[in-house]
Amino acid sequence: MPEIREIPSSETYAVRHPVLRPGRPVETCRFDGDDLSSTTHFGLYETGELAAVASLFQSKHPAFPDHRQFQLRGMAVLEDYQGQKFGQILIEAIEDKARRAAAEVVWFNAREVATGFYEKMGYKLTGKPFQIGEIGTHYVMFKRM
Repeated sequence: MPEIREIPSSETYAVRHPVLRPGRPVETCRFDGDDLSSTTHFGLYETGELAAVASLFQSKHPAFPDHRQFQLRGMAVLEDYQGQKFGQILIEAIEDKARRAAAEVVWFNAREVATGFYEKMGYKLTGKPFQIGEIGTHYVMFKRM
């Protein structure tokens, strides 16, 4: 059974880098707000090995009028662990943390290839697709808590 722990931001790089920033400097894995006290980083461990990560930031998006907004960032599952529902388990942990923090909405910028996964988890698309640098096409997705 996978175990989820809160981890420091620097520990997320071991998964963020190969999954989200392959071939780019490891420094690109550091996000603004990573080390704020309001940010929580989650690590999912399988048999003691870090297999997946996700981070929850207290951050507002102008598309939503809600006061208590949280942004999911850096969601990544190592290739060897994909297809084992680890992403779903992480999302459930993120949502639980957001609800306990009285979140009204959780939102994020989803890569085009991941929108189907998030839709199955109850998230909705809003707005038009947009590009993020060399990373590719993204959509804003959200779920009301």
